Amino acid sequence: MATDFYEALGVPHTADKKEIQQAYRTLARQFHPDINHDPAAEDRFKEISEAYAVLTDDTMRAKYDQFGPNFRQVPDDYAKRSRARRSAASPGGASSGATRIRFSDDPGTSGINMDDLFASFFGDGAGGASVPGADQRVQLELTLEEAYHGGRKHIRLPGDPPREYDVTIPRGVVDGQRIRLQGEGGHGFGEGERGDLYLVVKIAPHKKFRLDGRNIFTTVPVAPWEAALGATIVIETPGGEVKLKVPEGTSSGRRLRLRGEGLPKPRSGAGDLIAEVQVVVPRKLSRRERQLFEQLADVSDFNPRMTS
Repeated sequence: MATDFYEALGVPHTADKKEIQQAYRTLARQFHPDINHDPAAEDRFKEISEAYAVLTDDTMRAKYDQFGPNFRQVPDDYAKRSRARRSAASPGGASSGATRIRFSDDPGTSGINMDDLFASFFGDGAGGASVPGADQRVQLELTLEEAYHGGRKHIRLPGDPPREYDVTIPRGVVDGQRIRLQGEGGHGFGEGERGDLYLVVKIAPHKKFRLDGRNIFTTVPVAPWEAALGATIVIETPGGEVKLKVPEGTSSGRRLRLRGEGLPKPRSGAGDLIAEVQVVVPRKLSRRERQLFEQLADVSDFNPRMTS
């Protein structure tokens, strides 16, 4: 699915150039690669820059508004030539009015055939026009484990016929990161090369972990005696089991950080894993456990409802 340029900049379709410029400046400061070192930021910066370039050019914006994501496949003089053809075909040369056309980026959906479109604009002799195909984007949903480890993944895109690819997933991809498949996008016109296909990563929610950038958050249950006395416990992470030291006197809600156990970075290092402690008591006590807790209650003067 191609990006909507207005949506990319966060402006309405009625926005004027001043509004577009203000939106671009705000986003550029946020996502410029010299400021934001997240791998996904560079792709986002390219996206907003492309949107800005198109929407501040009157000719390109008009063509984009009429033809949508595939507007680059339409020659620059399409309007003049199509008006001339309509005038020649209409009684008295009157124009019958423009029709808004939207194209499908997905070859498997019912869209408008570009060869037929150009033939209708210019006749069968289109003058050997050569226009490159449009880039396409589809969402690629990954599990957290797939994003963490990377590797090969077989994907199947709907269509007639469906398209299938074996894709290399880089280790440590993040939400919004794009994987480029060169030459697998929209078909060009004439001798124009095909566009590229971009797989936009979306990491699915996980039942045990939550992502925030490259940091991974999880909840770790501990027993009352582990929390009170301190302990070293084994916990699960997307990369495997690791040891976590629970300091003496730990209460529920305390966050313990394991550096370098988060989502890997492209070249070296990784984010952190943040484990939030949850003290859990037994739902049913044995006779001996009850005796011990009763003894503790007798000798302890600790009152959790009293603040120091």
